[in-house]
Amino acid sequence: MELLIKNIRACDPQTGLDGITDIGIDGGKIVSLGKTDEHAQRVIDAKGKLCALPGLFDMHVHFRDPGLTYKEDIITGANAAKAGGFTGVACMPNTKPPIDSPEGVKYVFEKAKKTGIDVFPIACVTKGMKGQELCDYDALKAAGVTAISDDGRPVVESGLMRRALEYAKMFDIAVISHCEDLGLADGGQMNEGFMATYLGLKGITRAAEEVMVSRDILIAEATHTAIHIAHVSTRGSVELVRQAKKRGVNVTCETCPHYFTLTENAVDGFNTNAKMNPPLRTSDDVEAIKEGLKDGTIDCIVTDHAPHHIDEKNCEFALALNGIVGFETSLGLGLQYLVKSGVLTLNELIEKMAVNPSRILRINKGSLSIDADADITIFDPSKEWTVDISKFQSKSKNSPFDGFTLCGKPEYVIVGGKIVVSNGELA
Repeated sequence: MELLIKNIRACDPQTGLDGITDIGIDGGKIVSLGKTDEHAQRVIDAKGKLCALPGLFDMHVHFRDPGLTYKEDIITGANAAKAGGFTGVACMPNTKPPIDSPEGVKYVFEKAKKTGIDVFPIACVTKGMKGQELCDYDALKAAGVTAISDDGRPVVESGLMRRALEYAKMFDIAVISHCEDLGLADGGQMNEGFMATYLGLKGITRAAEEVMVSRDILIAEATHTAIHIAHVSTRGSVELVRQAKKRGVNVTCETCPHYFTLTENAVDGFNTNAKMNPPLRTSDDVEAIKEGLKDGTIDCIVTDHAPHHIDEKNCEFALALNGIVGFETSLGLGLQYLVKSGVLTLNELIEKMAVNPSRILRINKGSLSIDADADITIFDPSKEWTVDISKFQSKSKNSPFDGFTLCGKPEYVIVGGKIVVSNGELA
């Protein structure tokens, strides 16, 4: 046996596993579960203090590679993911040029071989993300794509979105929708409300998100196709998805840690690290996101990891780019604000951060079971730590969580049986 993890609390919502056990790993697979006296080349003794989860999987990240590597690249992005406890990610195609061809997909796969984690490229819905002509989904599927999205831009034309859903269904490719009505957003800078008025900034109405969420749900319902809604941020969007699921619509959705932890008040002082799209909302919306996570309306928690150079954030608010980095705070925020506060159990958090993203993307990951890939995230649930953006592995440091006290920092990360994080440090 290559690796034996002893006396560890193992949690897997798929199998119901939750208790102190040993995990044996060989040939990149989990080969044993349960107390054992077998010998191994390497032993990690958790002494009952550490917890093992199926490897965290983030289905919505931006690696900026190719073309924008001064912000991030596939190698540095993967290092940040590992530091945050992620064993796999799916990266969005809004690069330069966009990933809209098999050649672009091949580029990501080839470079990802050097990362030590699983990196799955998401391709564009439309050529060049221009919203005019669909990509060749047949060729993209053959190249290894399991999802498509024009994330960062909506597919504005409803008929084109319908054709995209029908075409993608033929090849069993997930469609991830960036729901934004550009006419309603109208160049806004933050959530429309008191804080925008106080700061003198142009606001973005919740309807800009909710109108497009409603449209895509109705198209999916009419065509009997599946749709995944990205970065849900408002109470209205949560309720639209909730009611659609009750009607039997094949809709799933995701949210991000900043939408269940922060409100528009974080923008006070023109804090550009709190500028994102969709924008931070109100305390009522935060509560609605938590309710949606708790009752299963929201399927996944993703980071929407969006690195930017300091010069793109350290400027006038109106000129600052949208987005924050998220890998290295995601697990801690989930544990601190959802599990510790009683919104979710640990197993429910695992479902949102490992099991459901893999299922939606048709990737066979997210389980601690015999013969499963040995992708494991190990953390100390009792360990408190303070966020220090200067220590981030990401090239970019644009996070509003600097100085926050969180719990549960990853201690070991194992991908395909290989240790990529050891004692909290990149191996």
